[in-house]
Amino acid sequence: MDQSLAAWQPRPGQPLQLDPVEVPQPGPNEILVRNMAIAINPVDWLLQDSALFPWLDYPAILGSDVAGDVVAVGSIVARFKIGDRVLGQAVGATTNRPAHGAFQTFTLVLSNMASHIPPNISYVDAAVLPLGVGTAACGLFQKDHLALEHPSLTPKATGKTILIWGGSSSVGCNAIQLAVAAGYECVTTASLHNKDMVRSLGASEVFDHADQNVVDQVVQALRGKDFAGALHATGNMQHCFSAVSACDGRRFVSTTLTPPADRAAGVETNQIFATSLKDNEVSDAVYVNFLGRALAQGKIRPAPPAQIAGSGLASLQTALQSQKKGVSGKKIVVTLDN
Repeated sequence: MDQSLAAWQPRPGQPLQLDPVEVPQPGPNEILVRNMAIAINPVDWLLQDSALFPWLDYPAILGSDVAGDVVAVGSIVARFKIGDRVLGQAVGATTNRPAHGAFQTFTLVLSNMASHIPPNISYVDAAVLPLGVGTAACGLFQKDHLALEHPSLTPKATGKTILIWGGSSSVGCNAIQLAVAAGYECVTTASLHNKDMVRSLGASEVFDHADQNVVDQVVQALRGKDFAGALHATGNMQHCFSAVSACDGRRFVSTTLTPPADRAAGVETNQIFATSLKDNEVSDAVYVNFLGRALAQGKIRPAPPAQIAGSGLASLQTALQSQKKGVSGKKIVVTLDN
C-alpha cells in the first residue's frame, strides 16, 4: 500500500494524466478509503476547463464523490474501522490537498463527511450521493441559508413547504429526500420524463420546468402554504426567483450557482459552497447522525440512478466529457477494480 495511482489535472485546459502517488496516512479525524466507485459532478469538468477556484493549485486531484473500503483510520476516529464500506464527500478542491481528491485509488476523507454503506447498497449506487447530499444539506440546513429543521429517522411534520427548482438533478434529488426527512412538504420542478422519479423521492407536486406557465403553476401550488423558501438546484434561475417573489412566507433562495444580478426584487439569496458543512454542525446532522442509518432503513435512497461510464481511472476523462455534454435524471459513475 505504498503506492497509489491518481488521475492528475496537470493544469486547466488539459486532459487528465495518470501518475503514481504515495498513499497518504490519515490525520486524527480522517479515514483512508480504497475507492471502488467514483462519481462525476459538473464542478469536475469546470475545474478541468478553467481555474474556477483561485486558491486551487495545479497539478490537482479533482473529484468529490467516493465509495469504497476503509483501510486506515485516524487516531480520534471512533465511528469507522478497517474494512467498513463507506461513502464520502472528498474535499480536495477546497483544502487544496491532492490527498483529499477523489480521482485516485486511495482518498483521505474527513470522518464527519462520511457515512456507512449498508449491505444492500452497492458501491456504484452509494457513489452518486456525497456531493449531492452535501450541497443540498448546506442549502437546506445551514444557518446562513434556509436554516430548516435537521433530518430525522422519525420526522415530525413542520406544516411548512419548500420549493426545489430542478428536482431531478443530483442536488435536487437529495434536497427533496432530506427536506421530507426533516418534516417539510416539497414542491419541485423537473422534466416530464423524470416526474415519476422525483415523486417517488417524496415530492408532493412536480411541475414541468419547460412549461411556459411553470412560474404561475408553482405560485398557485404554494398559495396558502406556510412557505419556508427555495433551493435552486438547476434550471432557469430567473423563473425560480420570480416564483418566490410572488409567494407569501420566506422569500429566500439558496442557489448552487451565482444568483443573477437582475433577479426579482424582494428575494433574499445566498450561494451554496458545497463543502462548508465540513466546518459546522450540518456535517454531524447529516453524515454522522442520519445518512448511514437512513440508507439502511430505506428512508433515503441513492438518486439519481447511476450511469456507469467505464472502469478504471483511465475512464475518468471519458466520464468528464459525458457529464459535460449533459445528463438528465442520471449520475455518471466510474468503477475501480482494486
